Amino acid sequence: MQAQGVSLCLLAVMLFLCSAHARGLRRCLISMDMRRMEESFRGIKNAIQAKDTFRNVTILSTSETLDSVKPLDVCCVTKNLLAFYVDRVFKDHQELSPQILRKISSIANSFLHMQKSLQRCQEQRLCHCRQEATNATRIIHDNYHRLEIRSAAIKSLGELDVLLAWIDKNHQGTSAA
Repeated sequence: MQAQGVSLCLLAVMLFLCSAHARGLRRCLISMDMRRMEESFRGIKNAIQAKDTFRNVTILSTSETLDSVKPLDVCCVTKNLLAFYVDRVFKDHQELSPQILRKISSIANSFLHMQKSLQRCQEQRLCHCRQEATNATRIIHDNYHRLEIRSAAIKSLGELDVLLAWIDKNHQGTSAA
């Protein structure tokens, strides 16, 4: 009888911890109009990808990196990729077309907004970075650094649809309609 009581108590504690963990993850979700960013990207996708001279190379390497990210690591990987795009890709890219530059700036501003949301989660210790998350982002950084800076920036911008789809998929229910 006492063993049953202990088992029930352990089960209750496990359920409580799992629900608390799930609530913590939900608090780190971002609210963003993904469709607006996707539309902005669609408006420049062809022009950006036409400048890409390395068609057989990828930076994000979806099947190996993004698709293998575990739910526990989504917050950290998202935060790291947003920082990567804001701190590297958008700054390294040199654009002459005002229309393309406007759309890139709009996407960059959206990334900054999402980055702030995830930064608050990290400050509240709700966005943990495990080694697997660090490894996933390191692969992306390594892919970027294998190319010349200008080519890497163009390649990364050309793959924005992959990143936006991944963010949308992993933060379902948080995108503005």
